[in-house]
Amino acid sequence: MTRFIHDKFAKDYLEELLKDYGEVKASEKVSGEIKEIDVLFTPAKQQSSKLQILGLLGRLAENPAIIEPYRNPASSDEICDCILKLLEVKASLRREAKANKIKLQESEIPKLWILTPTISETRLSSFGTIQKEDWLSGVHFLADAMRSAIVAIHQLPQTQETLWLRLLGRGSVQSQAIIELQALPLDHPYQKATLELVYNLRENLRVNQELETDDRELIMRLEPLYQRNREQAKEEGREEGRQEGRREGKQEGKQEGKQEGKQEGEKNLILRLLHRRIGEIDLLLIERITGLSIEQLENLGEALLDFSSVADLEAWLTQHSI
Repeated sequence: MTRFIHDKFAKDYLEELLKDYGEVKASEKVSGEIKEIDVLFTPAKQQSSKLQILGLLGRLAENPAIIEPYRNPASSDEICDCILKLLEVKASLRREAKANKIKLQESEIPKLWILTPTISETRLSSFGTIQKEDWLSGVHFLADAMRSAIVAIHQLPQTQETLWLRLLGRGSVQSQAIIELQALPLDHPYQKATLELVYNLRENLRVNQELETDDRELIMRLEPLYQRNREQAKEEGREEGRQEGRREGKQEGKQEGKQEGKQEGEKNLILRLLHRRIGEIDLLLIERITGLSIEQLENLGEALLDFSSVADLEAWLTQHSI
């Protein structure tokens, strides 16, 4: 099911954005009946002012947080399950504090943020949610003692502050967020990593035969992101080559530096895509890939779209006598 593809993307995406600001645990198991928290975030003791770059997502991460993103609208039962996870985490923290003979501080208890692409007013009313004046529209809070809120992504205002959450929406909301992602400066600290993640999402969806209309449109929207990513990597390689050539101070050094820089940029891109596609690659395979020409690297870049394991990479390299 494509839902699981989107679930993995959401976890990887949130971990990538939040890892610089604290400890991120994805698929964290909780006690009782086996349950998993999608993302459990513990902020660093020294809060970073850079967290503001993530806008509303950064505000959610100012305190310990449980983040539960949903691809489809969260049902009443799913919302209740999330609240149960929070209560079990709270009970576990209380037991740990008691065992260590210390007082559990209120600030140490996570807040629950349920991210849903859409939600009906009827469902929100059934949980007695309210919207607070100092929060953006679309953030619906349960009673204070519950330490929980439902973030209706489709209700968030279309601003830079909400971009990083709207990328987890669906349909036109997500498509608009992708357009805004494309428009970010190339040197934005999270654009490059996000491009890699959304490209990996695109590839995982492409191999699925049962796609919803939203997913087909998403694949089309992500196509230019991949092309831009490749061109950026190549340009980085060319720039590295130009700098190397200037250091050498010789025309021959410049030409060689450009070629090597271009090849290095292509190689780094291929290695990143392979890592996302099939996981860790051992040093022997990396050495074999390093020995490829630019043309061979480009051919590998096309072939890896069909890889599902390291064995596929090994077979390709063997077939091409590398």
